[in-house]
Amino acid sequence: MNVRKGLTAGGVEGRMAKASRASASQHVELEGFEGHYAELDGYTVGFERYTADADLTPLFVGLPDDECQCEHWGYVFEGRIVFHTAQGDQEFVAGDAYFVGPGHTPEIFAGTSLVEFSPTDRLNQTLEVVMRNMEAAG
Repeated sequence: MNVRKGLTAGGVEGRMAKASRASASQHVELEGFEGHYAELDGYTVGFERYTADADLTPLFVGLPDDECQCEHWGYVFEGRIVFHTAQGDQEFVAGDAYFVGPGHTPEIFAGTSLVEFSPTDRLNQTLEVVMRNMEAAG
């Protein structure tokens, strides 16, 4: 029998971390969107809820191929999300766990609630461009 021990991303036995919407250190509210974020040992966990449809493609302009350059692992609690890639579209719905690699743009639909895990360093590099695009859009 293979029993898994508690390992962090750095491989330190016994260390564990947790986060929740309530304990998250960063909170973002925009029209049609609510996000709560925490960092867990080099990964950002995001608890996100969408009350309006959101095609986020324009926010990635300026990154290689105008696509998100960060990988994400997630779980959809409610609703659906579509990742557009050069290989085609992939849809995930309530109850689906997912992984998407670099080179995608997300489209999220009203009524979607999800949790997503992303490497903090690559996420922050991507968000620098996203934030500039959001500011430019007004």
